[in-house]
Amino acid sequence: MLALLSAGVAPTLALMAFFYLKDKFSNEPKRAVFQTFMYGALLVFPLMFIQYAFTEEGIGQTPFIRSFILIGFLEEFFKWFIFLYTIFKYTKFYSLYDGIIYGVSISLGFATVENILYLLAHGIEYAFTRALFPVSSHALFGVIMGYYLGKAKISLYPTNMNILLALVIPVLLHGFYDFVLETIKSNNWLFIIIPFMIALWINGLRKVKIANQYQAIDKVIVPQKSQKFYD
Repeated sequence: MLALLSAGVAPTLALMAFFYLKDKFSNEPKRAVFQTFMYGALLVFPLMFIQYAFTEEGIGQTPFIRSFILIGFLEEFFKWFIFLYTIFKYTKFYSLYDGIIYGVSISLGFATVENILYLLAHGIEYAFTRALFPVSSHALFGVIMGYYLGKAKISLYPTNMNILLALVIPVLLHGFYDFVLETIKSNNWLFIIIPFMIALWINGLRKVKIANQYQAIDKVIVPQKSQKFYD
């Protein structure tokens, strides 16, 4: 049991540390990041109940609806909703990269519990592929969500477009990921998912780089951040 729990938690902690330490200027308080992580972890249980109810009633069980609505939309919407109405409104963060950290944190909180439950049901032999694909993809969806919500947060005039993109892009990417797994049998899904994950990592790391560059410029132009300006 200890080995299984370790295998379930280790990849999420490694990814969380990776993105947290990528912040080249100022790290967010660990307590706030942990709290966000727990928000994501607690989301798993109501979502599992909703998805189970749809499955038992036989509603929306086509691959497209399951992938894009019951999994992609529901999971990303609840993460987005919690981010928007807790972290975005009540947590003070002052840079684009802070948005990424909180996005990754809530996503990895969700991925941690989901991963442990999956390994409990199917066995520790799936730990490596789970770390490589589902857990990593959750983190990268979180990067995208946090990036656009971060842009909205630090702007003098938060745009609804950035807030909408923070939901729509992760939903579409998550839905596509699950649709491939639902529809392509055997191991042929690897020929699509591997390039997809590479593209996702390239995009995620590019957003991390942009966020750090933005902070570097911000440090030069506005060395003393105004509380009123950023709130």
